[in-house]
Amino acid sequence: MTSATQSVRSLIPARIDRLPWSPFHTRMVLALGTAWILDGFEITIASNVGDKLSDSSRLDLSAAAVGGLATAYLIGQVVGALVFGNLSDRLGRRRLFMITLAIYFGGSALTAFTVGSGAFAVSFIYLTRFIAGAGIGGEYAAINSAIDELIPAHYRGRVDIAVNGTYWAGAAIAAIAQVPLLSGAIDPGIDWRIAFLIGPVLAIVIVVLRRNLPESPRWQIMHGRSAEAEESINFIEHEVEATGRTLPPVDESRAIEVKPADQTGYLTLLRILFRTYPGRSTLGAALMITQSFLYNAIFFTYATVLGTFFGIQNTAIYYIPFAIGNFLGPLLLGPLFDTIGRKKMISGTYVLSGILLVISALLFKAGALTATTQTVAWCIIFFFASAGASAAYLTVSEIFPMEVRAKAIAVFFAIAQAFGSIAPLFYGSLIDKDHPDPSKLFVGYIVGAAVMIVGGILAWILAVDAERKSLEDVAMPLSVVRATGASSP
Repeated sequence: MTSATQSVRSLIPARIDRLPWSPFHTRMVLALGTAWILDGFEITIASNVGDKLSDSSRLDLSAAAVGGLATAYLIGQVVGALVFGNLSDRLGRRRLFMITLAIYFGGSALTAFTVGSGAFAVSFIYLTRFIAGAGIGGEYAAINSAIDELIPAHYRGRVDIAVNGTYWAGAAIAAIAQVPLLSGAIDPGIDWRIAFLIGPVLAIVIVVLRRNLPESPRWQIMHGRSAEAEESINFIEHEVEATGRTLPPVDESRAIEVKPADQTGYLTLLRILFRTYPGRSTLGAALMITQSFLYNAIFFTYATVLGTFFGIQNTAIYYIPFAIGNFLGPLLLGPLFDTIGRKKMISGTYVLSGILLVISALLFKAGALTATTQTVAWCIIFFFASAGASAAYLTVSEIFPMEVRAKAIAVFFAIAQAFGSIAPLFYGSLIDKDHPDPSKLFVGYIVGAAVMIVGGILAWILAVDAERKSLEDVAMPLSVVRATGASSP
């Protein structure tokens, strides 16, 4: 480890950013990106299985107790993100993305073994949902940091956006899996347990994929672990060269001089957010809050709208195209964030999704939509909104210094969850199952559209042109005392 008073010259960021895409990067994305698949799967399964747990043949939970399952999970996510985000910045990305996966595995697996009834069963299942949520919340912070720091600058935007979008691949898998699981063909005493065990089984596969991944060399060099950083970057370069690729030469002008920073806690983050980068902080908060509000508003009232206004009893199948549309948006539009640019694409996807929501709201109020056409409209809207929402996570993970990156992700994630939790309550109050009134929900849709459009306008004003730039050019690490080729904050 480098002495606290000693600085070292390093080309590690430049060596990472000049790498061509290789099977190593593909394996890394598969190993790390599955965190969002797990989250999408977990939330979708829990939201649909929850209603079944009120049956006497299962856990005989009250309606209020069932409603608290999602709350326990979301609170766990926020706590996990804040706690493990801090630890990820202090202890390293690799250690934390293994620990958080293990925590998720334990929490979700224990949920399947909930027994008994009454207060004990409720307390136990709330605890297990909290633990599972804490694991996934920690994954968000550790994994977004690792992906940004290990992916070459040329590909960072499209990869991060696509990975965040895989949340909806998990949701689609859950929607498909729950049809046979909850159809009544399996004993109701075990069908919901099987549903909760699918996630832990996937987690075992992910552990195998992650076990050979190196620590982020960027994290190591910024924390004075120069020898370990050299081992990690040599491992990565060897993996790339083993496929027959010839590595481009390293630009010596991109060298940086690093002296590890002493303080990188939440107080340091607050100073950076409010003093060094107030505009970027406003941007991150705006993007995260607006997308979370819209998503939670639509997703958590999705089944209620289909049932109340269109008379659909079995809504599970309608989640499948919705999830697919949300997944395809980041996957297909992601490359444009690296070519057209962050500012144009983020503001464009936010504003366009808002405008499309206004159009669909007018059609909904006029009674011109059916359950099918309403679902198609939502698929189109969220094709664009999903890419924008994924770009919000990309933004907060790349526009702040490396030493506080995971904490920044955690803080903005927590802010988004807090504001997002308001949306289902607001939209739920606009739906009267006994006397359905489209005009009330129309107002809600207009509010959601306006929120997204405001987010898009702020992105146009405040967004950072980070496409194809080294992370050190986007935000100078606190540990860098001199950078030949990087810009100052």
